[in-house]
Order: sequence, then structure tokens, then C-alpha cells
Amino acid sequence: MAKRIEPEPLTPLSAPFPWFGGKSRAGTEIWSALGEVTNYVEPFCGSLAALLTAPRIHHTETVNDADGFVANFWRATAMDPEAVAHFADWPVNEADLEARHAWLVARSERLRWCLQDPEFYDAKMAGWWVWGQCSWIGTGWCSGEGPHKHNGANFTGNAGRGINRQLPHLGNAGRGINRKLPHLSAKQGVQRVTGDGLATWVSALSDRLRRTRVACGDWGRVVTPVCTWRHGLTGVFLDPPYGEGTMNYSAGGNTTDVASKVWAWALENGAHPKMRIVVAAYEDGRDVPTSWTVRPWRARKGYKADGGANARREVLYCSPGCMSVATKDQLDLTGE
Repeated sequence: MAKRIEPEPLTPLSAPFPWFGGKSRAGTEIWSALGEVTNYVEPFCGSLAALLTAPRIHHTETVNDADGFVANFWRATAMDPEAVAHFADWPVNEADLEARHAWLVARSERLRWCLQDPEFYDAKMAGWWVWGQCSWIGTGWCSGEGPHKHNGANFTGNAGRGINRQLPHLGNAGRGINRKLPHLSAKQGVQRVTGDGLATWVSALSDRLRRTRVACGDWGRVVTPVCTWRHGLTGVFLDPPYGEGTMNYSAGGNTTDVASKVWAWALENGAHPKMRIVVAAYEDGRDVPTSWTVRPWRARKGYKADGGANARREVLYCSPGCMSVATKDQLDLTGE
């Protein structure tokens, strides 16, 4: 009889960059709902906040993001953490932020094409990207939108020629997410540590991701039977760009109906005996089957425009197969 591979207990790790919509504060609720599963799938991984708060490594893990820079960062971190840490270890510098932003956006399409090779990664792009993600204020870092939108030949801004460098707001006239002055006070992510400390952090993330498959593409590619229940009891955590609001936190943002498509898929597959599905969204009056449960959780803050009201609307929609009560026996955190 084959020896069973027991899940490995873990100490939760923090993501090395800020991510709008990250679910680190929801980790306890997510894993109390999913319980102990053999296979884990996260189609909108972002900062991997959910995976990094998991109590155990699963036999099979698949994460995905449509943003090539995100997928490349996690692949490079898993394969070459020393190089990623080297390129990420740099002081905040506005000139470098603008130059690296332009350099990265110019290569974004080629990066996504290269990532079709499951073994491809670029450590320099990963290090520069995460450095900028921690230095940039608001959204738009490497999005290809705004003053550094790439048109296939050069960068075009309002003037339509070359790089139209947008002067950041330097005084109180800054406007929310449009204020591009780099973070100069409270340090974020990789900016909090340098040298050996940063290398140790990235190395720990690399160790955690040794058995994690990182895909880059449409979310639907990783929720097929071959990626989910055929590997055994599967936990699927779905955190798509929400269907409302003005900010986005993955490629494509909330400009499409991806949130409604994700919800439709979850309802269609929610009763599968080998799947436990958790969908992150706002409590928005949607029709929820009586067999599903709704778990509220409190985000750190909502949009400034609504006074933080959206933070109080955050919920997790849990399929019928999810655990109803979080207990030590159900999560088996001790390994006994």
C-alpha cells in the first residue's frame, strides 16, 4: 500500500508587496471554510495572500493570474529567489521609478507570450516589478495605461510622442490614486527590509512555492476538471475583480463582467462532492442558494470616497461542501 503524503504544517508568510483587494485578513475565514483539502486552486492569485495564510502545503497547488508581471514574480521567486532579491533591493528613487516603469511596460506583451512556457521566468523583471509595486502610490503600476501606455512602437502620452512624463503632485493638490509621488514615509513590502533580510524573506517564499504551479492566463483555464476534482478533494478560492467600484487589482480590472461569470461558475459547480468553493465579493443582494453560507469579514479599509463602507460589505460565499465550523479536528493543524 502506498504511503500517504501528509500535509506539511506551515508558519504563515506575508506577501512582499501591497495589493489592492488582498485577502490576508480573511485568511482565517477562508481556510476554516475550505478545511483540509488535497488540491488547492486560486485563479486570481495577486499577492497570494490566501495561499500564504494556508495552515498546510497541499499535495497539489495551482495559482494563476492574468497579469504577466504577477505570474512572473511568483515563478521567479520560486526558481531564483537570490536574483529576485538582488534586483528588488534598491532605494526609492523617483527617476528610477519612472524609467523602470517605462522599461517594464515596453516588455509586457513579450513577457506574457514567454510565460506560455511553464518553465520561463525573468528574475530581473520580477525584482524591478516588485520594487516598483512597493514604491508606487495608487493603481497603474505597469498597467500600460496613462502616461506610459505602450502602443506597440513607442510610449504615448497626452502629447502623443515618446514618453510624456507626468510630473507627480508634490503638494496637497494630489488627488487620491492619481498622485504619483513615490512612497517616501511608511515603507511597504520589500522596501521594509534590505540585504540579507530581504534575501531571507524571498528565500522563505521560494521554499513555500516549491510545489506550487504558477499559470498566467484566463481564470477559466485552471478551474477545469483536470485542474480541480480529478486531483481529489479540491478547495477553490475565487477572488475576481469586483463588479463595482473604481479601482482594479488584476489585469482587466473590473471593466468586464468577470465577476458575474465567476459567480455563475461557482453556482454551477458548488454541489460537486469533491469541491469546496469560496468566492470573495461584496454583500450586494445577489440570490444565494440556501445550501450556501455567507461569512462576513472586515477588510482593512474600503474606498476613501465611501468612508470605508465597502470594508464592511466584504463577505465570503461558501459552497455546500465547505466546513461549517472551524475546529482543530477539522483543520488538523497539529498533525496528530
